[in-house]
Amino acid sequence: MRWMWIDRVVALEPGRRLVAVKNISLAEEHLHDHFAADAALGLPAQPVMPAALIIEGMAQSAGILVGHAKDFREKVVLAKVSRAELGLDAAPGHALRYTAEIERLDDTGASTRGTVERLDPATGAAEPMGRIDLLFSHLDQNMAGTAFPDHNFVFGEGFKTLLRMSGVLPAGSA
Repeated sequence: MRWMWIDRVVALEPGRRLVAVKNISLAEEHLHDHFAADAALGLPAQPVMPAALIIEGMAQSAGILVGHAKDFREKVVLAKVSRAELGLDAAPGHALRYTAEIERLDDTGASTRGTVERLDPATGAAEPMGRIDLLFSHLDQNMAGTAFPDHNFVFGEGFKTLLRMSGVLPAGSA
């Protein structure tokens, strides 16, 4: 995964729950198009984090939780977004807090329940933003006859660095 939509794992209860944080900054290029100023209509810029990227942040958070439960031996891939409800916008200066919980975990994959909160930078208050429920597949267990690389390409170096910095992986782990 080249793009990471979380900045840090702040809590991990193995096989049960993971909490991650994403800080939203105007330095992020995608925000310049969501939504740019329109001089013809007299509208100022209103940059907001796209909902698809918020869902991806939850997928990465929940995917790490599912991967960690099997010591990252499985190639965990998102199979389905079963529920995605977001009621607030998040703008530069806000932070998002993702809380993912495992509902079911077996050899073929997992289902997770997730909540997203928007953290206000001025007050520190957390406001519920929505719920995102996901289904994951353990790729090697579900693609009979399909050959995939032996290395875990899902949890690549970028994720390993994030996990080490968050204390989820030991410093010397591969």
